Amino acid sequence: MAGSFGSINTALSGLRYNQVALDVAGNNIANASTDGYVRRRVVGASVSSAQAALWSRYDGHGEGVAVGEVRRMTDPLLDARVRREHGLLSYLSTSRTILARVEEGVGEPGPNGVHAAMLDLRNAWQDLSLNPGGTAARQQVLGRAETLAQALRSQVANITGEEADQRVNATNLVSEVNTAASGLAALNHDILVTEQNGTDAGVLRDRRDQLALRLAELTGAVTTVESDGQFTVSVAGTALVQGKEAGAFVLASGITPTGGADGSPISYRIDASWGSTVLPSGSAGPSGELGAVTEILTTTLPSYRAGLDAVAADLAASVNAQQAAGYDATGAAGGPLFGYDPLVGAASLQVVITDPARLAASSVGGGALDGGNADLLSRVGTYPDAYQRLVNGLGTDVAALDRRTANQVALAGALDDAREQQAGVNLDEETVNMVTAQRAYEAAARLLTTLDEVLDTLINRTGLVGR
Repeated sequence: MAGSFGSINTALSGLRYNQVALDVAGNNIANASTDGYVRRRVVGASVSSAQAALWSRYDGHGEGVAVGEVRRMTDPLLDARVRREHGLLSYLSTSRTILARVEEGVGEPGPNGVHAAMLDLRNAWQDLSLNPGGTAARQQVLGRAETLAQALRSQVANITGEEADQRVNATNLVSEVNTAASGLAALNHDILVTEQNGTDAGVLRDRRDQLALRLAELTGAVTTVESDGQFTVSVAGTALVQGKEAGAFVLASGITPTGGADGSPISYRIDASWGSTVLPSGSAGPSGELGAVTEILTTTLPSYRAGLDAVAADLAASVNAQQAAGYDATGAAGGPLFGYDPLVGAASLQVVITDPARLAASSVGGGALDGGNADLLSRVGTYPDAYQRLVNGLGTDVAALDRRTANQVALAGALDDAREQQAGVNLDEETVNMVTAQRAYEAAARLLTTLDEVLDTLINRTGLVGR
């Protein structure tokens, strides 16, 4: 459109466009500290009515500007990497936190640990070998044997308590997964409807991105952006969310609804309108926090408990066998010092002798004051070395997780920084955008004033010469 009146529309388009630019900059500044907010930028589109057709003629020079789009400053590839690395970070940090807590409960090395109790018992046997007739020395052996049994039972109780806590944690995580999946599916639908109506859905997209990130942290979920902009979320290769529908993430076995153990391996299933699928286990199964909890419950804690059971079994078997090879203070053959049920494990370890005279310190019968068997009892079994290897293995696992977690924190942090540069609000930049929009608005207003003066001259003053 050419002509003086057409230029008025050009000036008006500049006023409208820069008003939007000011609004967007103001919204960015207002949400500078809002979690998950992605800054917007106004993209202008030059307006022209020129038609590319034979014999067509256009005498204008453009007809102003329009808002082409209000663009969310996101990078889909970067977002996908952030979700993936945060899922792995959640897996490592959760594993590290749980194992560090278990290690703290072990209390090794320390004066109150199991290893110290083992050494104290062996020293007590040595003292008894030097004074086989001493009641105090015999009482000391019984006391330290009970201390050792209690220390082992305490460690098993810590493991049992941690397992119970993590089973409850797993049920809570499953509940959170379903809540996030339902919310994401609803946002998929809302975004589709909102954008089809021509309304900006930036806020809804911000919320959906947050839920996709949370699902990645919970399960290592992978998000795929479909051609229509909808998110499809898969866990261990199985779709959990498709469009506006979300499947149900189910604890299929291993943990009861109340957080108890049902004796079966832990497994997960996704029930959805597109089918019911049992997820693979191990490294191919869910990752993230839920994967870490599952591995802790399936492999790590049972392995450590089995190690404690082996230590307790060796302690009871070796000491009881050597007791049977000696004689007590009455000259009778020695009876078992420790009671141990292999079906229960270390939690069943207890001292079954209450009379100090029943300790088989002598290697000869007839009530002789001989400490030969007590000397042997101070050296039987390999349980101290086995226990030390067990604890060292736990410490090595925690140290390895510390290193991997630190590396992953650095990697995820670098990606977060890159995403913040892309999507975060820079107040300096927004200030520049505001000043630019303000000056452009003033210029457009000045254009409108100038056009008004031109039209006033043409309409009111043309033809007045000579009057």
